This record gives sequence, structure tokens and C-alpha cells, in this order.
Amino acid sequence: MKKNIAILAGGDSSESVISLKSAEQVRNLLNKNTFNAYTVYVKGSEWVITSDQFCDAIVNKDDFSFKYNNQKIKFDYALILIHGTPGEDGKLQSYFDLLKIPYSTPNALTSAVTFNKYTCKAVLNYEGINSSKAFLLRKSDNINSTEIINKTGLPCFVKPNAGGSSFGVTKVKQIEDLQNAINLAFKEDDEVIIEEFISGIEVTSGVFNNKTELIALPITEIVSENEFFDYDAKYNGKSKEITPARISNDVSNKIKEMSKLIYKKLNCKGVVRVDYIIQNNEPYFLEINTVPGMSGESIIPQQLKEYGITVTEMYDIIINNQI
Repeated sequence: MKKNIAILAGGDSSESVISLKSAEQVRNLLNKNTFNAYTVYVKGSEWVITSDQFCDAIVNKDDFSFKYNNQKIKFDYALILIHGTPGEDGKLQSYFDLLKIPYSTPNALTSAVTFNKYTCKAVLNYEGINSSKAFLLRKSDNINSTEIINKTGLPCFVKPNAGGSSFGVTKVKQIEDLQNAINLAFKEDDEVIIEEFISGIEVTSGVFNNKTELIALPITEIVSENEFFDYDAKYNGKSKEITPARISNDVSNKIKEMSKLIYKKLNCKGVVRVDYIIQNNEPYFLEINTVPGMSGESIIPQQLKEYGITVTEMYDIIINNQI
């Protein structure tokens, strides 16, 4: 009997448009012999089925179901593809835990920790994972530009502490530009992280669990035409993504083992992507994406192809491990 899979897309952040692209691709690629896939568009308090003949059916959040022709259809599994809140920060995970419905991402605690860049860096630093120096600001804090730059140096990156797809991110080269960059980041989040700039090779490493072992996918090197791997570079073709990365086998293996260690230490689930900068053959952790993009422009599908399996096969493994 086919299982009913809800692909949750949209969300309440600037990344909703990327989420919808991911959902469309994944819905087309899920195994149709095994799963009935429905896209659930999440926006605020109203969740709507947007799949073909079921368009505009309202989801009953009491039991995560909907009605069609007077028949109740309940979901067996939640495939969360919402980048940002509420899909990446633990909110949806808590909801599905209450309903005892399995889902594709790490649990609520891990999602909350990994979505908060500063907290995640602190946890991994405790575990011995190298990362850049960082300074955290909240909206209520007094901003002392000199104090910040004394810690991070110049240039530095100013980012929303909880956010993705490079929305609200600025590379600051002069102290005079810091305040404007902070103001921009605060438009995306109530907390801002300022990070030391580390010059080197940017790479990203995908990992998923096939139940018997962790699979570290081939590493992708990112070469941006812009100042950094910003939204334009990610989604408008202003970068080269080279898989496998042009790095030595020793460094590649080191990153793969580090990614698997991070996956274990953070109690991850499903597929994640871990970003690094390599300086002098030493990888520095940047951030982890527990809901990585799965659109046509995304990196994980490229890595899966190089590894030798399809997106369809990966989701067969991930979903069938849980239901």
C-alpha cells in the first residue's frame, strides 16, 4: 500500500521561493510506485494542499489530514523542505513529534541549535571543530564597532544569526560600513552574527544516513564570481560549483570524516549539507544546512549524481528507514 507523503514548502522567511522550487523538484522525483506525494504550502496559520486536483484543500492541523470527496486522507510522513522558519528551526518538528508523525529532518532541539549560527558554532567548538571567530548582537544591544572589529578583524561577514540563502549578508571591508550591514541583517532576524573572514577555498559536504552507515557525498567546491557565495551566485548562475572539489584526497577525506562527526554530534537525520572554508589545508566550519536546497540549481543533487545514486533513490532510503 502506498504511503502518503506530505512535502512541506513555503514558510515565513525570505527563502520561501527557494523552498517552493525544491518542493516541485522533489515531488516530481519521489518514487510514484511507493509514495503518494502531496505538496503542503505552509504560510502562517493556514496550510493548503497545492497538488493537482487537491488544490486549495485545507489541512486539518489537529491530525495532519485533509478531506477529498468526503474522504479523509492522513499523511504517513512529513518531508520538510521549508528553508527558514518554521521548517528549519524546530517549530514543525515539535508539531510532528506531538502527532507521532515521522519527518525528514533532525529533531526539534537539533533543528533549533543548528538554525542558530552562533549557538551551533559554540557547540561544535566545544567538540573541537575549528570555526571563525564570531560576535553576537541582539537588537537591544549597544553597538560598539571598535569592539566588534577588534574581535573579528576586517574584512568580516555580517549575517542574520538565523537565516539562509545569503539574505541580509554583507561582506564588510571598512569599519564605517559596519552599521549599515548590521541594520540590513536585522531586517531578517532579531539577532546578528559578525564573523571573521577566512581566506581560502569554499567547499560544501553532503551527508545522509542509509541506516547502516553515514554516507559522505563527494565534496563540491564553490567558486563565486561575486564577493562571496551570495544569493545571486547561488541561484542566478554567478558561481561555478565543481564536484568533486579540486582538493587533495587527504583534505577531502578529512572533511568527509569531519562532516560525519558533526552529523553524529548534532544528532542529525535525513540529508544535511555542511559548509567549510579550507585555509592551508585546514577546514574551518562555516554552517550546517539541515534542510538543504533540492531545486534544479541545488548542490546535493549534483553530489548524488557524482556519487552514483539519484535523488529518488536517496529519498527511498531516507523515508523507508523511518516508516
